Amino acid sequence: MKTLKQQRQLFIGVCLIVPTLLLIGFVMVPALDLIRMSFTDWDGLSPTSNFIKLDNYISMFHNPDLWQSLSNNAVYFFAHLCMIPVELAFAVLLNSKLRAAGFYKTMVFLPYIINGVAIAYAFSYFFSPVNGAFDGILNALHLGMLSRSWLSDPTIVNFVLAFVSLWRYSGYHVILFLAALQSVSQDIQEAAVIDGANTWQMFRHIQIPSIMLMVDFVLFDNIRGALQVFDIPFVMTAGGPGYASSTFTLYTINTAFQFSNFGLASTMAVAIMVMIVVIYLIQNKIIHGLILKEDKD
Repeated sequence: MKTLKQQRQLFIGVCLIVPTLLLIGFVMVPALDLIRMSFTDWDGLSPTSNFIKLDNYISMFHNPDLWQSLSNNAVYFFAHLCMIPVELAFAVLLNSKLRAAGFYKTMVFLPYIINGVAIAYAFSYFFSPVNGAFDGILNALHLGMLSRSWLSDPTIVNFVLAFVSLWRYSGYHVILFLAALQSVSQDIQEAAVIDGANTWQMFRHIQIPSIMLMVDFVLFDNIRGALQVFDIPFVMTAGGPGYASSTFTLYTINTAFQFSNFGLASTMAVAIMVMIVVIYLIQNKIIHGLILKEDKD
């Protein structure tokens, strides 16, 4: 007769079998095959491929168009990174006793639940040089001299696309921060108020430490999203003009399906996984280092 502890362990083990098998079959095995493929010259059609050692990695590092695409990803990364404090501040505001807070929460989250392709198409018309709504607004405000070719000027196109990305995803981060703030113990906050803590001290010493796990997740999501952005530049500019608005993921997909070089595309996919992890670790170390320094001060 099995004890209650043994039955619990057996139940947990059985429940973990299916997700573990799915993880191995749909994540680990494809990832290992992707790494294997990155050392070949497979074109996506041939039944065989040749092992070419590190040629794909060398070719990737010497590809100026790929570096241009990666620099475009940096625009998305820094735009969203600078927006995170604003998103957190807005979440704190919504967490307070704000009138019509429910309406504001809905409006903030609404862009995220709209289809990304639909958003991209809508903003393509919004920034269109022919009867575009944005130029119409500028003309109505007597600022027509500021009109530009918003989606074909290489100097500003990535900033326009990053703005669209901010419009879509910032509300998602606000809701995540809001959910984390609502989980902070009310007893601790009430005790801090009784002890004389002001709003800033409450935010800095109680709320922020309590939601650091969510802050870490949002920072990671920013890195992942910035390096994997695809739908907005693909629909709005197709990476143009030239490679001026191409992103790392868009260039990778074109390499695989347009130029039939799945080996090199696999190399880029491996590189982006490594970059996400490395940048996250560096960013996480810097953020936590700054927090610890402020605590000591």
